[in-house]
Amino acid sequence: METSSVPRTVPGVPAALRGILPVLVAVPVLVALEWLLSGSPFAQQLTYRVGVNVVLAVSLNIVNGMTGQFSIGHAGFMAVGAYVSSVLSLSLKEIALSFLPVAVSDQLFFIAALLVGGAAAALCGFLVGLPSLRLRGDYLAIVTLGFGEIIRVIVQNTAVFGRALGLSGIPPATSVMMVGFWVFLTVLVARRIAGSSHGRSLWAIREDEVAAEAMGVDTTGYKVRAFVISSFFAGVAGGLFAHFVQVINPNSFTFVQSMEIVVMVVLGGLGSTTGAIVAAVFLTLLPEALRSLLPMLTEEGSSLSSRVDQIRMPLYGLLLVALMLLRPQGLFGTKEIWEVLPRWLPRRRKGLA
Repeated sequence: METSSVPRTVPGVPAALRGILPVLVAVPVLVALEWLLSGSPFAQQLTYRVGVNVVLAVSLNIVNGMTGQFSIGHAGFMAVGAYVSSVLSLSLKEIALSFLPVAVSDQLFFIAALLVGGAAAALCGFLVGLPSLRLRGDYLAIVTLGFGEIIRVIVQNTAVFGRALGLSGIPPATSVMMVGFWVFLTVLVARRIAGSSHGRSLWAIREDEVAAEAMGVDTTGYKVRAFVISSFFAGVAGGLFAHFVQVINPNSFTFVQSMEIVVMVVLGGLGSTTGAIVAAVFLTLLPEALRSLLPMLTEEGSSLSSRVDQIRMPLYGLLLVALMLLRPQGLFGTKEIWEVLPRWLPRRRKGLA
């Protein structure tokens, strides 16, 4: 029986995830997905929400899972990216590059807005993480919780961010390919980090920070870098979110939103990128499944949506209680899908023989 929770694949990642092969596979898949969903606005919206939540869960997993810290203010960094990218997009709304088609010009401006929003969130992550990550225990959770509330108060009282009414008329620039690209990039970066020397330092900090320091690991530096990377992708996710909902306000980025992301990471397994993806997809589709399976709650669509939202959080709580009792390490623990399937399939073949 294994006594350590460190995954045995920490020294590296499968050969299939190295080099340019993931890019060559991802591009045609994203193009095909864009074409398949082009005729269904509902499927596109659902795909956007799933993709944004996957980016948020995988990025938070870098801090909470790989590094062993506990951040509960991810929605704050999401809000920074959403507001900064939205303000930039609204400023460039009437501008186009004359030497490019309008659609291409708009997408370039959209990518620039996402990068600026992500950079702003990363800067906030650096400013928040540098002092707080020098401490141990639950201090990071308290600081990130406070940061999320500070961001909400700032946008509520800042005219450029629309105050309490928020921003509206944001260009609908998000596409299936764009969301899929950022999902792919976030997952790839997370796995490359996990299999690198940087990742080994993060795993060492997670297991025993004092021992890691004794071995010469710059624990504060590694934790801050992981926090900045996580914050950058949270800001990008906020930008993607803002550009498909088109209306954002401070109530879009509450403490409840942060806890939903934490639930995804814990449910999937702290340290498992596969687990974060599976949990994000499941918990995003769960409200839609409830709307389909429980139409008897009410006859009015708006009331049905309200009832489903009321049921969702208690259901999340029940899932967490059941998970902690039955499988405290999460669905995947610290393992990835390529570690689980090869061990499961041979046993099945042997049993059927």
